[in-house]
Amino acid sequence: MTNEPAPALAGLRVIELASILAGPITGQFLAELGADVIKVENPATGGDPTRSWRLASEAEDADPCAYFSCANWGKRSIALNVATPSGRQVIHDLARRADVVIASYKPGDAARLGLDAEALRAVNPALIYAEISAYGDADPRPGFDAIIQAEAGFTHLNGEADGPPVKMPVALMDLLAAHQLKEGILLALLARLGGNGGRHVRVSLLDAGIASLANQASNYLVGGVVPRRMGSEHPNIVPYGAVYRLRDGRELVLAVGTERQWQRLTEAVGRPDLSAHADYAHNAARVRNRQALHETLARTFADLDAATARSRLEAGGVPFGFVNDMADVFRQQGAGRLLLDGGGLRGVRSFVASGITTASALSPPPRCNAHGREILTGQLGYDQARLQTLASEGAWTPG
Repeated sequence: MTNEPAPALAGLRVIELASILAGPITGQFLAELGADVIKVENPATGGDPTRSWRLASEAEDADPCAYFSCANWGKRSIALNVATPSGRQVIHDLARRADVVIASYKPGDAARLGLDAEALRAVNPALIYAEISAYGDADPRPGFDAIIQAEAGFTHLNGEADGPPVKMPVALMDLLAAHQLKEGILLALLARLGGNGGRHVRVSLLDAGIASLANQASNYLVGGVVPRRMGSEHPNIVPYGAVYRLRDGRELVLAVGTERQWQRLTEAVGRPDLSAHADYAHNAARVRNRQALHETLARTFADLDAATARSRLEAGGVPFGFVNDMADVFRQQGAGRLLLDGGGLRGVRSFVASGITTASALSPPPRCNAHGREILTGQLGYDQARLQTLASEGAWTPG
């Protein structure tokens, strides 16, 4: 016997009518908190499109592949042809028993199929229908993260000052939208506990991107300045974000946000004269003279190796870090607690807050339709005759 509390969302039933990243990572988040997440996939396309997004180093038949695995731990999979009436009926039967539906259909497709919020909440008024779109209800364009990054301003801001715009190396708009959708779902669940019924929660990739521009937006809205590309540097603070190469080839980043930290930095690297210099004495002066200061600090750090730099900066209480590649990231102390392991695969948790009980273990990302029969018979109670009808109508293929 154990007194360990159940995961925070144990017993929650979720239907995932979503693919790629934003919807699936939201589904994995709920699974990590103990929800039963059923992923509905399209058999005509071999399932979620990311099942085919393989690295050049992966086998052509790798399933699940690395990309799919980043967002699909802890789920069960069923492949349904929802273009058929019987396939849609399965979704309605699942929705009748569900708490949350996550959907990311192309504009108009959900309504055409009878799988939109209105249709599914008609069979279950307590249902929370969580929907992701690219641009919102008024704009029917499909959404692609690379395009939304550009349209939300991130690509313009990213890159070196004298270089071209650069897309972020992860699908950041999808991840930002997923965070917004998670918050919406949790607030809707809280409202439902108060007796307010279900909700239709909507999040667009563009809205999520614009809402995350933070100080770059206020620099324009308040300061009247159109932000420009600055590499890793910060428009309001110096030295903050700039990368310095050390004598042994390691690269180091500073995050000096206060005058006391600036003084400690100059003392740690043996240049106390810099904190007394009129051009660098306070942050406003350093912002005006950032290039000259950057060149001076670059020469200073070029004379230090990583061990010496670490020792001096840590002793001085100066905020800094080394630039890590992915292998270095997972060598860090504490990174191991974020890892998922199972079925010969490893992954990373999407929920990292402590103090909330999560599922102690998650099943590995499923093969397409791996749980179809289990869901139809065990969850919906379909008999063999009903399964044969689904198969004969092309709605479901026994695995």
